[in-house]
Formats: sequence, C-alpha cells, structure tokens
Amino acid sequence: MTAFTVALVLVVAAAGLLRWRRPAWYWLAFGVTLAALRVLVRYRSVMDACGLTVPPARWRLSLARATNRPIPELRPPRIRRLRPTRTGLVLRLKLRPGQDVFDIAAASDRLRHSFSMFGVTAREVRSGVVEVRMTGYDVLKRVQMPAEAETRAMRVPVALREDGSVHYRDYRAIPHALTLGATESGKSVYQRNLVAGLAPLDVALVGIDCKQGVELFPLARRFSALADSPDTAAELLDGLVARMADVYRLIRTQQRITVDVPDAEIAADIWDLPDELRPTPVVVLVDEVAELALYATKEEEKRRDRIITALVRLAQLGRAAGIYLEICGQRFGSELGKGITMLRAQLTGRTAHRLNDETSANMAFGDIAPDAVLAAIQIPAELRGLAIAGDASGGWHRIRAPHTSLRQAVNLCNRYADRTPDLPELAPFRPTTGTATELVPSAKASPATA
Repeated sequence: MTAFTVALVLVVAAAGLLRWRRPAWYWLAFGVTLAALRVLVRYRSVMDACGLTVPPARWRLSLARATNRPIPELRPPRIRRLRPTRTGLVLRLKLRPGQDVFDIAAASDRLRHSFSMFGVTAREVRSGVVEVRMTGYDVLKRVQMPAEAETRAMRVPVALREDGSVHYRDYRAIPHALTLGATESGKSVYQRNLVAGLAPLDVALVGIDCKQGVELFPLARRFSALADSPDTAAELLDGLVARMADVYRLIRTQQRITVDVPDAEIAADIWDLPDELRPTPVVVLVDEVAELALYATKEEEKRRDRIITALVRLAQLGRAAGIYLEICGQRFGSELGKGITMLRAQLTGRTAHRLNDETSANMAFGDIAPDAVLAAIQIPAELRGLAIAGDASGGWHRIRAPHTSLRQAVNLCNRYADRTPDLPELAPFRPTTGTATELVPSAKASPATA
C-alpha cells in the first residue's frame, strides 16, 4: 500500500510539473483522456444548462401520454464523433431541428467553463452539422507547429490559430494581403515565416525594403529582385506591370478558343496554361508601404503617384497573371494620400499585430469585421507575434507565428537559392550576393585632417 501511495504521488507530481512546464506533453499524456471523460459525462447536463436542448418531438409526447410513460427529456445535439488532437478535442455535433450554429457559438464561453477547457470555437461543416474545436491549453503561449503540415502550390503554413489548427497563406484563394503591426509587434517574424514557407516552392520573390534593405536583403539569394529605395521601387513596379502585360498576351494567344476544345481547357489565367508554358508566379513583398507613399517635394509627389498607381494596377489585375502582393506597414491610413483606400479595397487578406492607434485597426478590419478592431488594439505588448487574421468573408482568428530568427531564415533561403528564377523584366534589380562592402563614414562624421 505504501508503494502504491508513493507511485501515485510521483505520478501526480509528474503531471503537475508537465502541466506547468510542458503543457503539450501533459495534454498528450494525461489531459486528453481526462477531458474526453469529462465531456462525455457532463455533456447532457451542460447542454441543458447552456440552453442548447430542444423539446422532444410531438409524437414522442403523444406516445408517452398514451402509454402512461414518463415524458421524454429535452434532447441535446447528438454527438457524431469525438476526436482527440495534439492540442485539444474536436466534437462533431448533429443539430436538432430548430437549432443553429450561432446558438453553439454564442454559448462557447459557457461551454469552455463547463468542460474546463482553455478555448472553444464552433463552425458549420454543412447544414445541420457543427464542428466544435476545444483546446486544452494556451497553444499561442509557446507556438509549436505540427511536424507535417498540408502544403500545395502557393499555399504555405505561417502561423498557429488559437483553436490549434494551422493558419495557411493561400495565394490561390486570397491573392493579395495587408499586414500591419507597430514596432516590436512581431510583424518581421511573420514576414520571415512567409518567406521561409515560399522558399522551397517554384515561385519568384520580389522585395521592396525602403529601410536600406536591412530586413529583406539578408535573404537576397532567394529573391529575384530587390529594391531598397522609393526611386528603385518605382522602376521595379513598372517592370512588374510590364511583365503582367506580357503574361496576359501569352494567355490570350494560348486560350485555345475553338469549337473542338472543351470549355474546361480554355485558359483565363496562368493556372489554366500547360506546365511548359506557365510563367513563374511572383510574390511581391513590400516591407513598409508608408515609405512609398510619403513625399516632401513635387518630384517626390510624382514618384509617389507613380508607385501607388502601379500597386493599384497590380492589385486589380495581377491575380490572373500570377502576381501576388504582400503589403506590410506600421501605419496604414487615408492620410497617406489618394489611392490608398483604393489599394486597401483590393487587399482581401488582413493581418494586424499590435497597433498603436485605432485608426489603423479600422483600416484593417473596419470594412470586413468590425468586431475584430477591438481585438486588434487589445493585444498586449509582451505577446510579440500575436495577431488577428481575417478576410473579406468577415471571419477572423487569433494567430501567432513561431519565432524564426533572421539567421534561420537566411539559412533556409541559401539552401533553396537554386530555385530562384531569373525574370528578364526585372534583371536590373537582381540582388548581388557577394561579400558585404565596408561602410565608409560620411564626410560629416569624418574627423578633420590636419
């Protein structure tokens, strides 16, 4: 009996230590079993307390009265499947007549407390079937991406959602995106994860980094073109517009619109072309969009209008030509000048890290998900990398990208440097990958000579 007591104490102590230091290990070792039992035992009473039950059918009531039997109890949604995951439980429910997915979503906080879970979210799988995802611990506190994530053409995993699922950046579904974040909010780490996910794919990366290239130029071996100033960016964007026109001419000549070709084979974008004719898709990363929109002189204003016009053209017409935009910035508002709101309207994907003002949050989510604005400005400063991600459908999620150092991103880009395609239209902007030159101090900083 003493040995059993000692063993029990050791197991409880080990479980407590794992829950404190390694919550993912605790969940896989102990938490998933306890949570599944807790859900199954409490399910009926919890659903009744949360108002998620419906009266029995009339024929059941009539049959009970006719046979002098007890009146049937209220019926909760039927459990169709309970599946454990590495971060929680997935409960698939079949709704009763008169119930709706919004009823489950509205009761998510009460379900979280009743089942002693960390988080509960609900989504409709199909008519009458709801998937409830419950997380057993804070998966965003220490992000651990799954060892194997689903990848396909132009779709890369970049972060983890609060419900434990992987957040993907799918360029085929959402061609253009806007990413905002204040200084030290984790925006650069998110961008590194994006580049790291795109590096192994057959895609051309084009970067515009007006901070003299300190963010993107270390990754230069995987970039087909880079610009480190607004003047160079204007010329680079003109080259991209010219490439877009050439791709459209190629699509037009290869549409195969004849009476003997099925409609499914008629080409309308680069993905309908044969593999041997398909141009390489291009992802354009703009590190700080405000630097492209600010001006102080008449000449800079003309350059600014030229840049914004090119960005709007690429956002409106670039998808079919395989040109996708990733616009990043600390601040994004109407004070950046004409054309900014037109550009924002074409950026379907929205990601906002911690922001310093509500106006930027409104520019990110005010037109698609107003309830996400408050969530974006409430991100604490100590949780770097935490962000709100949404799209034009109105849905939004809390996400957090795993920490990727600049050295890790550079090593990955160097590993896949052989995949960097040469774009003839952007050949003058191909970065050189030689050794860094020694910085020469300016004349003002030079000491006076005798």
